Amino acid sequence: MGILMADRRRRRWVFLLNLWQLGVILQLFFPVTDSHKLYRRTLLDGRTDQTNLPSPGVVMSNGIVSITLTVPGGAITNITYKGSDNLLEPKNKEGDRGHWDVVWNMTGSGDMTDNLEGTSYEVIVQNENEIEISFTRTWEDGSLNVPLNVDKRFVMLRDSPGFYSYAVLERLKGWPPFDIPEGRIVFKLHENKFMPMPEDRKNGQVLQYKEAVLLTNPINPDFKGEVDDKYLYSCDDKENKVHGWVSNDDTPVGFWMITPSDEFRTGGPIKQDLTSHVGPTVLFMFISRHYAGEPLALNFETEEHWKKMQKEVDSWPYDFPLSEDFVKSNQRGAVSGQLLVHDWFINKQAVPGASAYVGLAPPGAAGLFAWVPGILGDYKHPSNITITPGCNLTLTNVVFEAPRNGPTLWEIGIPDRSAAEFFIPDPDPKYKIHQYKVPIEKFRQYGLWTRYKDLYPENDLVFTIGTSDYKKDWFFAHVTRNIGYKQYVATTWQIVFDLKNVDKGANYTLQLALASANDAELQVRFNDPKSPPHFTTGPIGKDNALARHGIRGLYRFYSIGVAWNKLVVGNNTIFLEQAKADGPFREVILQSPSSGTTQSPSANIDSFPGGFRGGGRFYRG
Repeated sequence: MGILMADRRRRRWVFLLNLWQLGVILQLFFPVTDSHKLYRRTLLDGRTDQTNLPSPGVVMSNGIVSITLTVPGGAITNITYKGSDNLLEPKNKEGDRGHWDVVWNMTGSGDMTDNLEGTSYEVIVQNENEIEISFTRTWEDGSLNVPLNVDKRFVMLRDSPGFYSYAVLERLKGWPPFDIPEGRIVFKLHENKFMPMPEDRKNGQVLQYKEAVLLTNPINPDFKGEVDDKYLYSCDDKENKVHGWVSNDDTPVGFWMITPSDEFRTGGPIKQDLTSHVGPTVLFMFISRHYAGEPLALNFETEEHWKKMQKEVDSWPYDFPLSEDFVKSNQRGAVSGQLLVHDWFINKQAVPGASAYVGLAPPGAAGLFAWVPGILGDYKHPSNITITPGCNLTLTNVVFEAPRNGPTLWEIGIPDRSAAEFFIPDPDPKYKIHQYKVPIEKFRQYGLWTRYKDLYPENDLVFTIGTSDYKKDWFFAHVTRNIGYKQYVATTWQIVFDLKNVDKGANYTLQLALASANDAELQVRFNDPKSPPHFTTGPIGKDNALARHGIRGLYRFYSIGVAWNKLVVGNNTIFLEQAKADGPFREVILQSPSSGTTQSPSANIDSFPGGFRGGGRFYRG
């Protein structure tokens, strides 16, 4: 499987009254050698080519690419390029080869999957340059389908080696409340063309979860010792521009999905997500709980009216989709300006927020608005910004006051919402290392959580400020320790630091930034490991990032006040216990813990970077 990645393009979110419009249009390319098969085709010049089909369907073709769609459902059953064999798996049911779907649930019910099958269809346009077909479904009270009106569309252009798809999903006021934790497009590719073969997984060794299989006797011996696991091919949304599968059989084929805009996705630019499922399956995720949990599910109340468009373009935004809900360039608004950061301990004046992530989101708590690598915390503009069609707003004096209670005494790691800078071990030698072009993605290997026990078989990690090096001495994830078959214990890490003096009456601050958490509880104690916790996060996290070979999930930030009498002159120890230990995937990923005070910077300052799979800072004051 090959995944190609390109730089992220400009990302914009458009909100107007109660209309939430996000978009995606898919374009897929299929470079293969020629063979010949005939279908009944709807041709760009209006002619019709008849042949027998296995079931009622319509075929769109421009002489390069042909796709067969069920009628009236709108599932894709057949894709060919220049007369090639079907690139989709013929053993699958016709509705389960290429389709849209959402995972949804009512309050108190389990998750259900709806393939957004249409009940009627219409050719919107058919001429020598373009075909657009619409598959629609109207929701009725008592229906077992997700409470949405569906308008699912497919577009094909003259001389284009691919096709496009977008959908308008509409919810009306008064409809029952429900949640959508996942939304995606799925293409299940021909198993005989793409590796590893299904037999390779069946004959392999299932590892700690069913998706991960060690290939012990694959058909292609080059794959022996590799772990086949869909999570190995996850990536940040900002990097997911082109992904797909390739094969090297007698008729070489590549199946590619192009994603030129992030504006339709939930979770922001560094949200990680799947690009593949088990076996040769191409996924396009636009709503997902992966690497985050329930906070990223879409939740709809009874009175909410909602309409959402999915579109994805090669030249953004397209002008050829004919739905009136597709927002054209002249209907969009734009916001520009410069984000400055003021961190008084580093610079007296505000400075440009280098490499900042800035977005627009509905009014609410900070968290989806702006953040700057190297700076703890989130920025939210002090007032709401109203965007109207065609407007071009310029914001001035946008200054992010970095959260800081005093001068930094020490810091571990880099506050970048990732644990990539910490010590990442080599995988167990029994697993072949997956090769990635970017060295920092060493974390995308199977089983790294098991290496903590190998490095710390009895005693837990101890990090000494001024002596230890976070690149070598801070394990990238605070995990449990395996002490036997399916037996795990909590682990307690220590941060040891020296204070030359302690100011009586001063308030000290420990800042902890977590890059991820999964079924965890982080407890903090000062100088007495047996005392009641000075601070606890309580049960947090459903990110499951570690098992999915991720380096981040949902960002969490804690600023913990520490009275001066909790500290002593000389050596001090902070005990960080990940207290939940009922399995291997109970962890926090710290970004950069740090410490400081709100008093004048008279204390000795040890400036030393470092952190959790998350992070932190310690202040005096």
